[in-house]
Amino acid sequence: MQDLVNDFREYRKRMNERILAHDNKPMKRLYSLDALTYEDGALPARTKEMLGLVASMVLRCDDCVKYHLERCHELGVSTEELFDIFAVANVVGGTIVIPHTRRALEYWEKLSL
Repeated sequence: MQDLVNDFREYRKRMNERILAHDNKPMKRLYSLDALTYEDGALPARTKEMLGLVASMVLRCDDCVKYHLERCHELGVSTEELFDIFAVANVVGGTIVIPHTRRALEYWEKLSL
């Protein structure tokens, strides 16, 4: 795996551990709610991750985009499907999402090595 992917994973893990070590009940519940939201339900986890990726792109959260790209990759989203996700995000979010699309594709390509 490339440094881009490893660096993100290590940073995310390290900082999440530091945040949760403070034993703040609302933060722990927020993290739990986030995890539970993306589990299979009326919508499968795969669909929820694709929705999360669109929302993250529109909100322009690069860390969130990387996280949802990883989950989409793990759940078998194809590159062709990814470009449909990109299309929805760019139509909803406008051209300001284009730089995030560039970085998202770069990250996806690193995941696919």
